Amino acid sequence: MDIQRVETYMKRVAESETKTFTPVGDKLKVGLDLGTAYIVMVVLDEENNPIACEKQAADVLRDGVVVDYLGALNIVKALKAKLEQRIGKELVNCAIAMPAGTDDSVKTHTYVAEGAELEVTAVLDEPSAANAIYQISDGVIVDIGGGTTGLALLKDGKVVEIADEPTGGTHLTLVLSGNYHIPFAEAEAIKQDYSRHREILPILKPVIEKMATIVKKNIVSKNVDTIYLCGGTCCLTGMEKIIEKETGIPTIKPADPFLVTPTGIAMNCKV
Repeated sequence: MDIQRVETYMKRVAESETKTFTPVGDKLKVGLDLGTAYIVMVVLDEENNPIACEKQAADVLRDGVVVDYLGALNIVKALKAKLEQRIGKELVNCAIAMPAGTDDSVKTHTYVAEGAELEVTAVLDEPSAANAIYQISDGVIVDIGGGTTGLALLKDGKVVEIADEPTGGTHLTLVLSGNYHIPFAEAEAIKQDYSRHREILPILKPVIEKMATIVKKNIVSKNVDTIYLCGGTCCLTGMEKIIEKETGIPTIKPADPFLVTPTGIAMNCKV
């Protein structure tokens, strides 16, 4: 992976949260990421230049499955309206993605998108979406979101195996909540406070080691030489070192892994 290319591109995507860029051409590509902790929409132009991005904290999915359809729909409608107002153009097509191995979620994800008057033109799994950004040929991409740890094993640039298990950022927050005897929302705020990451990492280490075990058991005997991380949970400073130690495999993550997957989803949107 060309880490400098990824860092430069993702910095531009992050900027599009607050700054709206002028698209090249008339066609816009939308990536809709229905996550356990956040719902994100990323808009790219036809040359994959970042145009605009919006996100909102959400509690409408569990382990990649929509459990509050109306809540999810209302959030997507609101994000779409904000983006259309910023860009000055209607958003028509979108791509969606599921945690690896949760194909039965496709219908409900599609219903949410269509309910917001978006036409779904591509469906993929989340780790494969991330590889649109990373562009790796061989290795494993691990997408750790709010609800699950998903992975895609790649050989010669093609996904040859996917897996997903229900351990993610929500589990980290629950551990913090129990350790500090505080409400979930307060624990979530602590987890997202970079200044406290050094303090909380030892508390969260057992759960991160479990995530590493999920990865390890799915890549044993697969000759994997590098693990590439993405997903909002991977923003936790230092967790890549724990995964690397537990698996014995070099582990890489960009400075800001949160928007990698939704941006990769947008890249796969057909317009």
